[in-house]
Amino acid sequence: MGERPVPPTATAGTDLIERLSERARFVRTETVRLTRIAGAGHYSAVFSCAELFSVLYYSRLRIDPARPDWPGRDRFVLSKGHAAIGLYPVLADLGYFDPSELDTYTRLGSPFGDHPDMNKIPGVDFSSGSLGHGLSVSVGMALAGRLSSLDYRVYCMLGDGELAEGQVWEAAMAASHFGLGNVVAIVDANQLGIDGFVRDVMAAEPIEQRFAAFGWQTHRVDGHDLRALLEVFGALPDQAGRRPQVIIADTIKGKGVKRMELSPDWHVGNLAGADYDDVMAELGRGEGS
Repeated sequence: MGERPVPPTATAGTDLIERLSERARFVRTETVRLTRIAGAGHYSAVFSCAELFSVLYYSRLRIDPARPDWPGRDRFVLSKGHAAIGLYPVLADLGYFDPSELDTYTRLGSPFGDHPDMNKIPGVDFSSGSLGHGLSVSVGMALAGRLSSLDYRVYCMLGDGELAEGQVWEAAMAASHFGLGNVVAIVDANQLGIDGFVRDVMAAEPIEQRFAAFGWQTHRVDGHDLRALLEVFGALPDQAGRRPQVIIADTIKGKGVKRMELSPDWHVGNLAGADYDDVMAELGRGEGS
């Protein structure tokens, strides 16, 4: 690693699609496994962005696990930090740390908490807590890149419910003002937050028009369609441009497990006994939708 990957296109080969699909399934099964270790965890918010994690980390990001602090690496800001339980296995799989360390998840003294800690986990660029702050941090990272003449990109993943929190729109305004074409916001539009459907709690739509009003170039895609994701990421304009980019990924919260899909009951949960075995079998068969 170290060189920017060749931008993938809609004609991405079957082998790549199969590989990314298998890695998305890996994100989901590891999330279920680690949640059992902890006794509770976020299932559905991870399942909605499993394909996004797969495409970003196995196809798109310019990173080097042997040099997690390499100045030229692309940055990834997981603003919806409660999905960290799905990110940790990816980082372990890529070699940032030994996968066996994951078995300490949420245990006393473990670096792996419910939200990521950039000071404890190699490969994590942002420590999250309250939502709504990742995009403003991304703007700062992007400005630093410009000032340092580095050509990295900053990818920031937000939830659609998160758009009503923190500093999201102040950051959107600043990214446009400073002409940060090296910022890519990714909205995991999975329709649900912890308090219910986003449309009922605080409507986020029309997301495209709102970002466009702040000067962003918008893209909308099926967030579970790997070919479509490869195409939209591959078609992003050069990061030296002056217009920030946003990809709105339409997803299903809980995607991959029928009982969890668009169910408000599974934002946080715990599977036990036969339910655990049934869900792991369902994920293995890929029958979630």
